[in-house]
Amino acid sequence: MTRVRVEGFTVSLDGYGAGPNQGIDNPLGVGGTELHQWLIPTRTFQQALFGKDGGTTGVDDDFAARSFQNVGAWILGRNMFSPDRGDWPDKNWKGWWGDNPPYHVPVFVLTHYARPSIEMEGGTTFHFVTGGIHEALDRAREAAAGKDVRIGGGVNTIKQYLRERLIDELHIAISPVLLGQGESPFQGIDLRTLGYECVRSVASEKATHVVLRLK
Repeated sequence: MTRVRVEGFTVSLDGYGAGPNQGIDNPLGVGGTELHQWLIPTRTFQQALFGKDGGTTGVDDDFAARSFQNVGAWILGRNMFSPDRGDWPDKNWKGWWGDNPPYHVPVFVLTHYARPSIEMEGGTTFHFVTGGIHEALDRAREAAAGKDVRIGGGVNTIKQYLRERLIDELHIAISPVLLGQGESPFQGIDLRTLGYECVRSVASEKATHVVLRLK
Protein backbone atom coordinates (compact mmCIF):
# COMPACT_ATOMS: atom_id res chain seq x y z
CA MET A 1 0.00 0.00 0.00
CA THR A 2 1.33 3.43 -0.96
CA ARG A 3 2.34 5.60 1.97
CA VAL A 4 3.10 9.32 1.90
CA ARG A 5 6.38 10.06 3.68
CA VAL A 6 8.63 12.93 4.60
CA GLU A 7 12.21 11.79 5.12
CA GLY A 8 15.28 13.60 6.39
CA PHE A 9 13.56 16.93 6.88
CA THR A 10 15.94 18.89 9.08
CA VAL A 11 15.04 21.65 11.51
CA SER A 12 17.26 23.84 13.67
CA LEU A 13 17.13 23.96 17.45
CA ASP A 14 15.05 27.12 17.18
CA GLY A 15 12.57 25.41 14.87
CA TYR A 16 13.44 26.56 11.37
CA GLY A 17 13.49 24.23 8.37
CA ALA A 18 15.11 26.76 6.02
CA GLY A 19 16.96 30.02 6.37
CA PRO A 20 15.79 33.40 5.04
CA ASN A 21 16.44 34.89 1.60
CA GLN A 22 16.60 31.81 -0.58
CA GLY A 23 18.30 32.43 -3.91
CA ILE A 24 20.72 31.03 -6.45
CA ASP A 25 23.61 31.37 -3.97
CA ASN A 26 21.61 30.10 -0.99
CA PRO A 27 19.27 27.31 -2.15
CA LEU A 28 18.23 26.58 1.45
CA GLY A 29 18.26 30.21 2.57
CA VAL A 30 21.04 31.95 4.47
CA GLY A 31 22.59 29.43 6.86
CA GLY A 32 20.37 26.61 5.64
CA THR A 33 23.20 24.31 4.61
CA GLU A 34 24.35 24.21 8.26
CA LEU A 35 21.27 22.13 9.04
CA HIS A 36 22.53 19.18 7.04
CA GLN A 37 25.87 18.49 8.70
CA TRP A 38 24.43 15.11 9.73
CA LEU A 39 23.48 14.18 6.16
CA ILE A 40 26.14 15.44 3.77
CA PRO A 41 29.03 13.22 5.00
CA THR A 42 26.99 10.01 4.93
CA ARG A 43 27.77 7.20 2.54
CA THR A 44 24.21 7.36 1.16
CA PHE A 45 24.34 11.09 0.39
CA GLN A 46 27.81 10.93 -1.14
CA GLN A 47 26.69 8.13 -3.43
CA ALA A 48 23.29 9.60 -4.34
CA LEU A 49 24.41 13.17 -4.98
CA PHE A 50 28.02 12.84 -6.10
CA GLY A 51 28.39 9.22 -7.21
CA LYS A 52 31.27 8.77 -4.76
CA ASP A 53 32.26 5.75 -2.75
CA GLY A 54 32.92 6.09 0.96
CA GLY A 55 31.31 8.33 3.54
CA THR A 56 30.19 7.93 7.13
CA THR A 57 28.06 5.08 8.42
CA GLY A 58 26.02 4.64 11.58
CA VAL A 59 22.75 6.22 12.74
CA ASP A 60 22.82 9.17 10.35
CA ASP A 61 23.54 7.00 7.33
CA ASP A 62 20.84 4.53 8.38
CA PHE A 63 18.25 7.32 8.24
CA ALA A 64 19.68 8.66 4.99
CA ALA A 65 19.47 5.21 3.43
CA ARG A 66 15.89 4.57 4.52
CA SER A 67 14.84 7.85 2.94
CA PHE A 68 15.41 6.38 -0.52
CA GLN A 69 13.86 2.97 0.14
CA ASN A 70 10.63 2.03 -1.65
CA VAL A 71 10.10 5.53 -3.09
CA GLY A 72 8.17 5.49 -6.38
CA ALA A 73 7.54 9.22 -6.83
CA TRP A 74 8.39 12.57 -5.25
CA ILE A 75 6.52 15.82 -4.69
CA LEU A 76 8.44 19.10 -4.45
CA GLY A 77 7.43 22.68 -3.90
CA ARG A 78 8.39 25.18 -6.58
CA ASN A 79 11.23 26.62 -4.48
CA MET A 80 12.81 23.19 -4.13
CA PHE A 81 13.18 23.09 -7.90
CA SER A 82 14.06 26.69 -8.74
CA PRO A 83 15.12 29.98 -7.11
CA ASP A 84 12.79 31.90 -9.45
CA ARG A 85 9.42 33.37 -8.55
CA GLY A 86 6.45 34.07 -10.80
CA ASP A 87 6.33 32.85 -14.38
CA TRP A 88 9.31 30.82 -15.57
CA PRO A 89 11.94 33.37 -16.66
CA ASP A 90 14.46 30.74 -17.72
CA LYS A 91 13.10 27.64 -19.44
CA ASN A 92 16.65 26.25 -19.55
CA TRP A 93 16.69 25.83 -15.77
CA LYS A 94 16.29 22.14 -14.95
CA GLY A 95 16.84 22.08 -11.20
CA TRP A 96 19.75 22.33 -8.79
CA TRP A 97 21.19 18.87 -9.45
CA GLY A 98 22.66 18.78 -12.96
CA ASP A 99 21.71 16.41 -15.76
CA ASN A 100 21.26 13.35 -13.53
CA PRO A 101 19.22 14.33 -10.43
CA PRO A 102 19.19 11.98 -7.42
CA TYR A 103 15.49 11.08 -7.71
CA HIS A 104 15.41 8.45 -10.52
CA VAL A 105 11.59 8.39 -10.45
CA PRO A 106 8.84 10.83 -11.50
CA VAL A 107 8.90 14.12 -9.58
CA PHE A 108 5.84 16.37 -9.33
CA VAL A 109 6.60 20.05 -8.79
CA LEU A 110 3.91 22.29 -7.32
CA THR A 111 3.63 25.59 -9.16
CA HIS A 112 1.13 28.22 -10.27
CA TYR A 113 2.75 28.43 -13.71
CA ALA A 114 2.47 25.68 -16.31
CA ARG A 115 5.55 24.22 -17.94
CA PRO A 116 6.15 21.13 -20.08
CA SER A 117 7.59 18.08 -18.36
CA ILE A 118 11.37 17.68 -18.38
CA GLU A 119 12.91 14.26 -18.85
CA MET A 120 16.34 13.95 -17.27
CA GLU A 121 19.03 11.28 -17.13
CA GLY A 122 18.71 8.38 -14.72
CA GLY A 123 14.93 8.01 -14.82
CA THR A 124 13.94 11.38 -13.33
CA THR A 125 11.13 13.29 -15.06
CA PHE A 126 9.93 16.60 -13.64
CA HIS A 127 6.19 17.21 -14.05
CA PHE A 128 4.76 20.63 -13.19
CA VAL A 129 1.41 20.59 -11.39
CA THR A 130 -0.77 23.69 -11.30
CA GLY A 131 -3.84 22.10 -9.67
CA GLY A 132 -2.61 22.05 -6.08
CA ILE A 133 -1.51 19.47 -3.53
CA HIS A 134 -4.33 16.97 -4.07
CA GLU A 135 -3.78 16.78 -7.83
CA ALA A 136 -0.05 16.36 -7.28
CA LEU A 137 -0.62 13.55 -4.79
CA ASP A 138 -3.10 11.76 -7.03
CA ARG A 139 -0.65 11.86 -9.92
CA ALA A 140 2.26 10.84 -7.71
CA ARG A 141 0.36 7.87 -6.27
CA GLU A 142 -0.46 6.66 -9.76
CA ALA A 143 3.14 7.08 -10.92
CA ALA A 144 4.49 5.34 -7.80
CA ALA A 145 2.64 2.15 -8.82
CA GLY A 146 2.31 0.79 -5.29
CA LYS A 147 5.53 2.23 -3.89
CA ASP A 148 5.61 5.22 -1.53
CA VAL A 149 5.35 8.92 -2.34
CA ARG A 150 8.00 11.11 -0.73
CA ILE A 151 7.26 14.77 0.00
CA GLY A 152 10.61 16.49 -0.41
CA GLY A 153 9.72 19.98 0.82
CA GLY A 154 10.06 22.81 1.18
CA VAL A 155 8.56 24.06 4.41
CA ASN A 156 5.33 25.45 2.95
CA THR A 157 4.66 22.28 0.96
CA ILE A 158 5.06 20.07 4.03
CA LYS A 159 2.76 22.35 6.04
CA GLN A 160 0.05 22.10 3.40
CA TYR A 161 0.13 18.30 3.39
CA LEU A 162 0.28 18.12 7.20
CA ARG A 163 -2.78 20.34 7.61
CA GLU A 164 -4.74 17.94 5.40
CA ARG A 165 -3.44 14.88 7.32
CA LEU A 166 -2.05 13.50 4.07
CA ILE A 167 1.40 12.59 5.42
CA ASP A 168 1.50 9.10 6.92
CA GLU A 169 5.02 9.31 8.37
CA LEU A 170 7.42 12.18 9.02
CA HIS A 171 11.12 11.78 9.83
CA ILE A 172 12.58 14.95 11.33
CA ALA A 173 16.26 15.46 12.04
CA ILE A 174 16.83 18.11 14.72
CA SER A 175 20.20 19.71 14.04
CA PRO A 176 22.18 21.36 16.87
CA VAL A 177 22.44 24.72 15.12
CA LEU A 178 20.60 28.02 15.51
CA LEU A 179 19.34 29.88 12.43
CA GLY A 180 17.73 32.78 14.26
CA GLN A 181 15.15 33.30 11.54
CA GLY A 182 13.71 31.54 8.54
CA GLU A 183 10.73 29.28 7.81
CA SER A 184 9.12 27.17 10.53
CA PRO A 185 7.42 23.93 9.40
CA PHE A 186 5.26 23.59 12.53
CA GLN A 187 4.24 27.14 13.34
CA GLY A 188 0.46 27.27 13.53
CA ILE A 189 0.09 23.49 13.24
CA ASP A 190 -1.18 21.33 16.11
CA LEU A 191 0.35 17.97 15.28
CA ARG A 192 -1.17 16.25 18.30
CA THR A 193 -4.70 17.32 17.42
CA LEU A 194 -4.12 16.26 13.82
CA GLY A 195 -3.36 12.77 15.12
CA TYR A 196 0.43 12.48 14.90
CA GLU A 197 2.49 10.68 17.53
CA CYS A 198 6.20 10.07 18.04
CA VAL A 199 7.07 6.43 17.39
CA ARG A 200 10.86 6.64 17.41
CA SER A 201 13.63 8.90 18.68
CA VAL A 202 17.37 8.27 18.38
CA ALA A 203 20.33 10.62 18.59
CA SER A 204 23.68 10.79 16.84
CA GLU A 205 26.48 13.27 17.37
CA LYS A 206 25.06 15.62 14.73
CA ALA A 207 21.26 15.23 14.98
CA THR A 208 18.35 13.86 16.94
CA HIS A 209 16.17 11.77 14.66
CA VAL A 210 12.45 11.72 15.39
CA VAL A 211 9.81 9.73 13.52
CA LEU A 212 6.19 10.89 13.71
CA ARG A 213 3.34 8.74 12.45
CA LEU A 214 -0.32 9.43 11.80
CA LYS A 215 -2.48 7.30 14.11
